[in-house]
Formats: sequence, structure tokens, C-alpha cells
Amino acid sequence: MNLPADFRQFLRQRQTRRAFLGRSSQGLGALALASLINPTILKLAAATGAAKKDKWAGVINPCHFPSKTKRVIWMTMAGGASHLETFDYKPKLAEMHGKPMPESFTKGRQIAQLQGAKLVCFGPQHKFKKFGASGAEICDLFEHIGSVSDEICFVRSMTTDAINHDPAHMFMNTGSQITGRPSMGSWVVYGLGSDAEDLPGFVVLTSLGKGGQNQPIAARQWASGFLPSRFQGVHLRSKGDPVLYLSTPPGVSRDQQRDVVQTVNAINAKYDAIVDDPEIATRIAQYEMAFQMQASVPELMNISQEPQHILDLYGCKPGDGSFASNCLLARRLAERGVRFTQLYHKDWDHHGGVKEGVRLKALEVDRACMALITDLKHRGMLNDTLVVWAGEFGRTPMSQGGDGRDHHNAGFSIWLSGGGIRGGIGYGATDELGYDAVENPVNVHDLHATMLRLLGIDHMKLTVKFQGLDARLSGTGDDGRVIDGILA
Repeated sequence: MNLPADFRQFLRQRQTRRAFLGRSSQGLGALALASLINPTILKLAAATGAAKKDKWAGVINPCHFPSKTKRVIWMTMAGGASHLETFDYKPKLAEMHGKPMPESFTKGRQIAQLQGAKLVCFGPQHKFKKFGASGAEICDLFEHIGSVSDEICFVRSMTTDAINHDPAHMFMNTGSQITGRPSMGSWVVYGLGSDAEDLPGFVVLTSLGKGGQNQPIAARQWASGFLPSRFQGVHLRSKGDPVLYLSTPPGVSRDQQRDVVQTVNAINAKYDAIVDDPEIATRIAQYEMAFQMQASVPELMNISQEPQHILDLYGCKPGDGSFASNCLLARRLAERGVRFTQLYHKDWDHHGGVKEGVRLKALEVDRACMALITDLKHRGMLNDTLVVWAGEFGRTPMSQGGDGRDHHNAGFSIWLSGGGIRGGIGYGATDELGYDAVENPVNVHDLHATMLRLLGIDHMKLTVKFQGLDARLSGTGDDGRVIDGILA
């Protein structure tokens, strides 16, 4: 492509010091020196170079271990689901309902909004019963999840470092309470790439229930942090245009838009050849991806193509924007090769009215979770798809406002299913009141390390040099251990 002379002169004037030094240090010796000074150069240079190609293959190639799963579907119950009304039955807490919480549990402990308040035991608000051949004890509101409990591993000893929503989401998503770190989906796509041809490798879907607790979920929760921005999650909206400004403008044909994309990318490529900016290379790849998504996303989001028995299985209707529809979309994304899909379902923050609140949540998520597991298994995909169900923390055994529960990070429940997970088991336990994880405690770094192991990655080796440290998803130093007891 020929550019005007004055524009070429403008580009030359914009040359950066990095670009000049990069072009002045040709040869293996200079490359070796650069890698010694900053090892991140080699990995990020690979990411930059790949951004100019059609597909990113990942920096972990081959995998460190045989992979047991190809993709992850992570369901976030935003607000903090109560383990005491879902998957962790505590008869002793029921017995002590209305009595003072023993000080031995809470003295000197971190409490969110109940600090300094009179602490009173608050028993489980719903009945529990046993399900499946494994006899998993689950709240009877979640009978559909109970029906597939033999495919599920319930971890009842989860812990986290954070006790307020935003930092707890950050910690669960990035392994750090500090903003600016890559999310787990970004790490996975950076490490392994994606099999999707015309969709992002990391997709985010959100839904809101009927409770009305519409706490915002910041886009930084799926950001790529210090990794190139091509690895950030792409939020597909459940209603209206899935991606804003993705539709072809009125009066513009697809051929005309292709010409615009090619012209803009040609200009960006010439600019990048001079300034050597990784984000320009990312921009080139993302322009092309956006053009491809104009065709792929409408087809993806049109779940009316699904047979009626599948819509009935999930309990959803096309265009309803529900969690159930998002679970069906997650299966469709998995079929199309998307590496990491994260679903957020809001309104689990039950500081008051926990009994009715959990009942509403069960109506919204119970059938859909069962349907996703059943559908994946029927299609032969559950064996290599890891499904995770988790909030950012749990809820206190003590009451708040008489009928609610406060935030709680010392012990709560999550569950996993599929790709390399032992189904039909419970792992770990909290104490008799559901306060502390006392048997096989699991922290967020452990969960991330285990997820990466199932994907074939040694969590200690997926690193990027950042601020003088080998930053990784699973923390720093000795943080993170693979939870061998839940692996098949």
C-alpha cells in the first residue's frame, strides 16, 4: 500500500526508543542479552508476533502434563452464595439457632459488617436431603443439581483472603486483590491459545435474577492486566446487540467493510513496523476478529436454532437474557472451540431475607446447572470440559438483621464437574457451625493451580516477569498446590 510522503514522514517521527533499539540489536547475541535483562521480552514478543497472524497458539506448547480438559466453563454466583443454604448442612447450627455464637469461633476474627454487633447463631433456612448413589447432602431446593450429583465434586472447605465484594472478585479471578493483574481466562488463553476460529478465546456472559441486587461487575474482572489486551475477555450481552457497535452500519456492504478493515490494518502494520508497539499488533488482530464476529456472533446467540427439547431441558426462551440461556450459550461456545467461558449471575448478596433469596436463586440456576452437565455429557464433551460453580465468598453462620447473613471468607462451598474431576465425592469440611474450613482447607491459589493442572499446565511455569517478580495466576513464592484428592 502506498502512503503519502508526508504521512510516511509523520510515522518515522513517531519511532520509539524501543523500536530503534530493537532494530539496532539484530542477531542472536543481542536477543540473548535482551532476554537476560528481561525474560518477559521473549514471551511477550511471541504474543506480539502472533497478533499479526490469524491465530495465537499459546506459550505452553507442548503442555507440561497430559491435559484432562480442553476448556473451562466457570459459573460465578456473584454476591456470595450461602453454603449453609446450598451444599453444607449443619445440624448443630440448626440446634443452636437463636443462641449466642460461641466467642471461641469469632474472637479476633475478620468480620465484614457484623464487627462489634451481637453475634447470634442462625440455623439453615431450608431442608437438606441426600441425592444420588454418593448420598450427597444438598439443600432440597437444588433437586436438579442433586440429580447429577454423582457427576459433581463438592468442595466444602473453600477459603479466600478477601471479605468484601470487589477485592474478593479480583482475588477469585486473578489471584490477587490488587487491580491490574490478568484474569484467569486471560492466563489460560495466553498459555494455550484457543480452538475458536471466529470467536474470542475468552468470553464473558452476565445475567441478573429477580432479587434486584444489581451490584455492578467491573470489566476489570475479565481484563488482561499486563498481558497484551488481545487476551482480555469479551463480554457478550444477553439482550440487544451482543457486542456494541459490532453490526455493519446501514448502507455499508460487507465487501465495503472488509475493504475498510484491510486498509486500516495495512496502515497499522506500517506504523507498527516503525514503532514496534505490541498494542498495535493486537489492534490489527482484533480488527480482523471483530469483522469475523459480525457473522459468527449473531449465529451463536440465536438459540432458537436449538431443538425444543434442549430449550426445555435448560428451561429458557430465546432472547430472555437468563442464566439458563447463558448456560446454553456456554455449551454452544464450548462446541465452537472457546477456551474459557465465564458466567456471572448476580443477586446472591443476602444480608437480609436469605431464606427467600436463596429460594429465588435456586429457581434461576438449579435446572440450568443440571442441564449444562447433562447436555455436555450427552454430547461427549463433559470428559474434557471443566465446569466450576463458585461465589467470591460464603455467608456467616451468624444472623444479620434477623434474617440475613454477612460476608464470610473462612469456609464456604463450591463445586466442580467434568474434565478430570472425581464425581460423586465431597472434599473437605467446615466445623460443626460452618464457620472455619477445618478439613483439607482449599484456598483460591490451590483452585487455580488445580484448574491449570487439568489443562496440562504447571502453574509454577506459566509466568510473566512483572515489577521484578515472576507473576503468575496462582500467586507468588510457594502459593498454590494442586488438589490431588479431587482429581480422577
